[in-house]
Formats: sequence, C-alpha cells, structure tokens
Amino acid sequence: MSKKILIVDDAAFMRMMIKDILSKNGYEIVGEASDGIQAVEKYLELHPDLVTMDITMPEMDGITALKKIKEIDPNAVVIMCSAMGQQAMVIDAIQAGAKDFIVKPFQADRVIEAIKKAIG
Repeated sequence: MSKKILIVDDAAFMRMMIKDILSKNGYEIVGEASDGIQAVEKYLELHPDLVTMDITMPEMDGITALKKIKEIDPNAVVIMCSAMGQQAMVIDAIQAGAKDFIVKPFQADRVIEAIKKAIG
C-alpha cells in the first residue's frame, strides 16, 4: 500500500512540484493545504503518513502548525520545506519535532531521500 502524504505550501506551484515528484515515485497525495490552519484541519481529517510543510505561510506558519499537529499526534511525521537562508527556522522546526527538511528549489532525489528516510 502506498504511503499517504499531505502537502502544505502557500504557493500552488510548489505544491504541484512536490506532488509531481512524489506521485512519480509511488506516493499517494491525499490532500493539500495552503496555510497552517488548513494543514492542522487536513491532518485531523486525513491522518497522512507524512506531511511536507512549508515554513513561511500566511494565517499560521509551518512551525506553529507543526507544533499543533505534534500536540494532536506525537508520532506525526513532518518534513519542513524551507528557502535557503532559513537555518534558524529550520533548527526551531527540528526542535519542535520535524523529522527532516528539504530546501527550495526542490531537487527530486533529495525530496525522495528525505521521505524514504522518514517513512520508508
């Protein structure tokens, strides 16, 4: 059975890029969200195996959403997506429970490597 993934990014283009990479590698995209509030709602609704979470988003940022998801499900697997130069935020995210991070612009092999490492 393929692993279910929730993609969270405020940029539709970025969600499409990740979706394309993951679909081609046999992962099932069960949902998408464009901000942290939607991410938490979708997590509760869909119970994905993994979440890819952008850090900088409107309404609720990715680190806040990560913390809320971890409160709901301490075993949640979340990989943060960050632009270059967001090292401090990446450290915050890892301390808040993120499994890994991938840097934009995405490189397909790095995305797949991070997901395989996180959920197999």
